Amino acid sequence: MDFPTDPVVCTSTCSQQSSPYLATLTNILSTLSPAQWCQSFFLFYTAGVTAVALLPKDVKALVVEYGARKSSATAQGEGTQAQEKQHKDRKTARDKLITLIAQVTTLTQVPHAWFAWFYTLSLACSAFWLGQYLYDGRLLHIIATAQFSAAPNGPSVTLVQTALAWTMMLLQAARRAYEDAAIMKPSAKSTMWVVHLVLGLGFYAGMGVAVWVEGSVAILSIESKTKVFDDANAEALIKIALTTPAFLYAWINQHRCHRHLAGLEKYSLPSEGLFCRFVCAHYTCECLLYLAMAVGAAPQGQWINRTLLCALLFVVVNLGVTAAGTRRWYAQKFGAEAVRGKWNMIPFVF
Repeated sequence: MDFPTDPVVCTSTCSQQSSPYLATLTNILSTLSPAQWCQSFFLFYTAGVTAVALLPKDVKALVVEYGARKSSATAQGEGTQAQEKQHKDRKTARDKLITLIAQVTTLTQVPHAWFAWFYTLSLACSAFWLGQYLYDGRLLHIIATAQFSAAPNGPSVTLVQTALAWTMMLLQAARRAYEDAAIMKPSAKSTMWVVHLVLGLGFYAGMGVAVWVEGSVAILSIESKTKVFDDANAEALIKIALTTPAFLYAWINQHRCHRHLAGLEKYSLPSEGLFCRFVCAHYTCECLLYLAMAVGAAPQGQWINRTLLCALLFVVVNLGVTAAGTRRWYAQKFGAEAVRGKWNMIPFVF
């Protein structure tokens, strides 16, 4: 059989074969609304965390664990390296991969204290988008117009709900920034993989848009910046009445959890308050916080904001992986009885 040898022919043939797929992908991406871009972003993050969670235990430990739990992961990596030195003739591809991952994660560690950047960025995003709204910023107008054009007749979040979601995100970031500066005591030696930092910064930047993007119609149609409550309806007020107490409950109790954790002796078992029922009670509160945002900012006729639901899904999966690792670490250090009868994070489910 003869094969084309002319590079022009080969290039043309390959282009013809790949262009339909590229064109289809381009068409799909061009039809996404800003809200769907946010949703895709959060779902992509969720898929990445899920993929990591499915890795073998020793590989996952090197990638996921940080802080106190990272020491055991590092020990596993060092043990693998020692085993390779003793059994050079039996070195396998898997051993090489684990060693490579251990080396990469070791060389790309950043201080755990850099978690503070998350809340600084979140506060900055809240201030930025508020300024865009109050002063008719061009960037907000572009995104809101694109959202309206993609779904001109779709259900919209009222302006008062949008303001509520923005306020909830601001309060959460402000409290976490305060806790990080005044209450939590991160060890100077404690580190995390730089990918954790990048994921966190991306998430909080995305949340800066997610809290208001489905309220774009209300943002564009409001006549006066001071008439925030003018578009409120009975359904919106019911959602606000249901979710505001839930948010405050989670917000206050997460603060209590963090104060309790900060007051513990190093690497001891938390046991007060919600920690009596949950291994990671502060994660339980985190999930409830974002659930309150998603329901409180749900469009008319719906009981969940899809964009914030995707953000909640990422939070649940991301924290769920860490909660499972925390449970194993507690069981190893304090015994299985110490965590028996406790939920990891979500009551009756996980």
